[in-house]
Amino acid sequence: MATETPEIPWLSDEQQVSWRAFLEGASRLSEALNRDLEGDSGLSLNEYEVLVRLSENSSWTMRMSHLADSLAHSRSRVTHTVRRLEERGLVNRESCVIDGRGINAVLTDAGYAVLSDAAPKHVRSVRRHLVDVLTAEQLAVLGEAMERVAEACRD
Repeated sequence: MATETPEIPWLSDEQQVSWRAFLEGASRLSEALNRDLEGDSGLSLNEYEVLVRLSENSSWTMRMSHLADSLAHSRSRVTHTVRRLEERGLVNRESCVIDGRGINAVLTDAGYAVLSDAAPKHVRSVRRHLVDVLTAEQLAVLGEAMERVAEACRD
């Protein structure tokens, strides 16, 4: 007995072109930003983003689970990234004072110094590979579109 399957809404030719352009552009952008960061500061893009998130908190501290959520990364991926940063003395892991069950990532003074040195170079790279390539209108549309995508993926 044959089972019925709903019709698959295949992408149109135009949608396929846009989808593939997005995939290639996002991949090449991440690759370029990673290459520049590693060459300039010895940090990967993931490591840099961890340091940024920690530096944005007044106590330079964030619970590991919240850090993972804010980065849209798996907890195991964030754990590995924080471990690498900890080995370099840029981050410490400490028990959560509030409940003792969670673990906090804490930015060290050395981590802040590395971040402070890397940030201007990273901003130049972001400008070179993204911001200055697009018009102000295109950048605004890109930001709005990716906010919608992020929201849809959270559901």
